[in-house]
Amino acid sequence: MFMRIRLPLCCLFAFSSCAKPPTSTVEATGTLEVVEVDVSPTSPGRVSRVLVDEGAAVRAGDTLAVLTIPTLSADVAQREAKAASAGAALQEAEHGPRTAEIAGAAAELAAAEAAADRAAKDVERLRPLAARQNVSAQDYDAARALAASTAGHRDALRAQLQLLREGTRPERVRAAEADARSARASVSSALATARDLVLVSPVTGTVTNRSAEPGEVIGAGQAALTVAQTGRQTVRVYVSEAVLPRIRVGQEVHALLDAFPDHEFKGRVIAISTHAEYTPRVALTERERADLLFGVKVEFADTTAMLKAGLPITVRIDAPLPAAKP
Repeated sequence: MFMRIRLPLCCLFAFSSCAKPPTSTVEATGTLEVVEVDVSPTSPGRVSRVLVDEGAAVRAGDTLAVLTIPTLSADVAQREAKAASAGAALQEAEHGPRTAEIAGAAAELAAAEAAADRAAKDVERLRPLAARQNVSAQDYDAARALAASTAGHRDALRAQLQLLREGTRPERVRAAEADARSARASVSSALATARDLVLVSPVTGTVTNRSAEPGEVIGAGQAALTVAQTGRQTVRVYVSEAVLPRIRVGQEVHALLDAFPDHEFKGRVIAISTHAEYTPRVALTERERADLLFGVKVEFADTTAMLKAGLPITVRIDAPLPAAKP
């Protein structure tokens, strides 16, 4: 004989809830990816040396390859000579005329003034004689022409001496400064091209591709080598719209590899997609709306060398459930 016990409906709900407690941990699986950087020159050149092979571990700043441009040395020398000339011209403009130049101009002006005075006196002496026709009109005209010529020469030398005493005009100084800056920038450009011919690793990682060999000519932007940033792995997983509000950028996550279920890797959320994926263009039904997924990108700083690009990894995100309303 047994007894049938009827429980209140609320107790049934309580038991059901205890049997399947809601969880706040979200699990999603994705494929590990690695950031790969192509190392290439900004100017075309011939490969002189390649210092690393595929699979080599490199650090940021390590030299990977060296290129050459046969005419670069001569080009740098020519630009440096132009820069020196422009610098000398600027110094001359800033310092202005030398004292000896001013003294020489003053001496020339004094001689011109004396000649002009002498010619003017000759005209004054010949004027009454020409009026009495004791001197021919031709001689008188020649004396007047000489007086005008010497006076003009005197005035020109006087103006030139005034300019020398005032120094170089500010506009000419600014023009000389601009020429000097342009020449120095030209030298810097050539030296930057020379530095760019030495290809260095921008990141710490592993060489995954060697696409250039000594003797080859590669163009600007053409990858000579590829370096994978193996210490920085990422994975993109997808969560539903119900979980999305409970995840934030910077949040710490935990992950497991299939082959190492007992070893936990720590990472953090670095990006959350703002657009839904894997969904019909127009979601009409409730089932279709449940297919809405949003990408969450997680980054790992791996020091174990266990995380490899292409491996599947399961990410566990602690997404606390919202507090129940009383």
